[in-house]
Formats: sequence, C-alpha cells, structure tokens
Amino acid sequence: MTARPLAMSGLDYDPALACRHLAESDPTLGGLIARVGPFGLRPRPTQSLFAAVARAIVYQQLSGTAAGTILGRVRAIYFPKRFPTPRDILATPPERLRAVGLSTAKTVALRDLAERCLDRTVPPLSRVRSMADEDIIERLIQVRGVGRWTAEMLLMFRLGRGDVLPVSDLGIRKGFALTFGSRRLPAAVTITRRAERWRPYRSVACWYLWRACDL
Repeated sequence: MTARPLAMSGLDYDPALACRHLAESDPTLGGLIARVGPFGLRPRPTQSLFAAVARAIVYQQLSGTAAGTILGRVRAIYFPKRFPTPRDILATPPERLRAVGLSTAKTVALRDLAERCLDRTVPPLSRVRSMADEDIIERLIQVRGVGRWTAEMLLMFRLGRGDVLPVSDLGIRKGFALTFGSRRLPAAVTITRRAERWRPYRSVACWYLWRACDL
C-alpha cells in the first residue's frame, strides 16, 4: 500500500468530493447531508500513535473534564516533556501513576501499550500512515484495554481515515434509524449492507449519522 499524503486539514480525503459521492449514491443520506450542512470533522494533530492511544485509554469511561485533569497530572510527572515516551511510562512505578488518578486497569493498559510500542506490535506513526485500516486495527486491539471501537475512533478522529464504519457505535445506530425511518435500532449487518454504497467515504457518512441525532 502506498503512503497516504495527509491534507492540511488532517484528512486523507476531500470532504466536498465525499459529500457529492454520498448524495449521488444514496439520496436519502444526501437529504441528511443537506439538512446538517457542511462537514465538520477535523482530526486532532497527532505526533505519535503512542500518545494518541494513551489519551484514548485515559479518557475511557470518564467525562472529558475528569479525564483531562488526570491526563494533565500524568503529563506533569514528566515535565518539561510535552508527553511521556513508552520508556518513560515503563520506568515509572505503577503506584506513582495510580497516585495521580489512574485506575489500576488503566495503569496496566498504559504499561502494556508502552511495551507493545517498543516491540513494534504498535508501529510508529510513520509506518501507520502507509498501512491499511484493518491492519492498524488488528495491531491496536492487541493492546490491553483497546477494543475495535477505540481503534476505529482513532482512525477517524486522529488519523483522518475516510472509510471507517464503526457499526457497534450507539450514536451511529440511532442516527441510521432516524435517517432511514426504522423504529428499531438496526443490526450491524443492516448498516454494513447499506454502507457498501457509501464506500470509500463511510467515515463521512458516519459523521452525518451522528449529527442526525441532534436534529
């Protein structure tokens, strides 16, 4: 697979082209796009995959405010570095990480992530940018505490990938039901079949399905 040149927006696709494709291939989805308006997903700049996954682990099952506070305390341990390296995490006694608010499970997960970054199970960002989505997911879910949904969110919101379909996401299931007139939440296979016509811009379709829940 050839390297993916990321646009200045952090996306590896053209949102305008994606929206035109989706509207033409699925007029019902096109109606949703027209109601919601311009596409607004802007990936957060990522300097290392370790940092991105570490943040995701810290934020799991916490409010943004609480998780941000804990992450700030973790980063303060390593000041003046902006973010610890895998070796920094492994050199830190687990009790010190727990003392700043990390749970035992998240401390174990961070250390496992650090080990898997060092042994290249989780590859460096320079390598990730030339890898297929499923290959990245397969690597990431080997980390303790990282499931497929977390990996898919990283692909969409950190790496700017355009063809991700997190069918287990509750917001996407609700948005799909609202958009396509279903009284029940759709099964994963229902979304997957419909989404074949959205390729290669399923991430964009999903962003609009999330927005459908706010209309």
